[in-house]
Amino acid sequence: MNTEASTTTLPKQSGASPSANRLMRRRIILTGCVALVILAIAVDTKAVRIGSSEDLRQAGFSPAAFGAKAFPSIKQAIEDKAVEAGVLQQAILANKDEAVAKYGVAGGSGPVFTVKFSGVAGDKPASGLYEIKVADLPDVKIRVQTGPAINGTELRDATGTVQFGQFTNQIEYQNAGSALNNEMKQSVLAAIDTNALAGKTVNVVGAFRLINPKSWLVTPVRLEVQ
Repeated sequence: MNTEASTTTLPKQSGASPSANRLMRRRIILTGCVALVILAIAVDTKAVRIGSSEDLRQAGFSPAAFGAKAFPSIKQAIEDKAVEAGVLQQAILANKDEAVAKYGVAGGSGPVFTVKFSGVAGDKPASGLYEIKVADLPDVKIRVQTGPAINGTELRDATGTVQFGQFTNQIEYQNAGSALNNEMKQSVLAAIDTNALAGKTVNVVGAFRLINPKSWLVTPVRLEVQ
């Protein structure tokens, strides 16, 4: 009798599908790429000590440094060329263009004039502006900025010595104006109790941009309280 040899069929071992293999290869490649990028960054990175000659931040524009350096000379220039308010008003009303040529500095949003006057401070509004009643200027509303916010670029533009070409971009040029305002606050207004000027006589030297001939908003460089 022939006896058939018994055979046992073993199941095939299960393996990863082709799609799973492709996904695994992609992950390995991606991990390798990330490692290479990190290595490249590490090789190309150099530690720089703050304040050293290699600290590139030193080469950037510092508004505070600009304001501290430029304000004294700008203040002096405004004081030297300031025109009595009565004389300036008559010149502006007579011929604006001639007044600008003689007393002002032309600007894109309006000419800037330097002015000096004495008057009595009215009540201080919340925005920190005092209206000054000047005896010989009954038809002109004159207000003076006393902070805490000092707005505008009149101090930057009043002398004509600060030009856009001196700066890298418009942001630096704008920051230069703000820096001069901040320096003026520290140098001129910090020693004055600007909350207690109402009813007092003040002597003012400053600059304003001519928008309305009958309304001047003056940024001071000198403010003396009698």
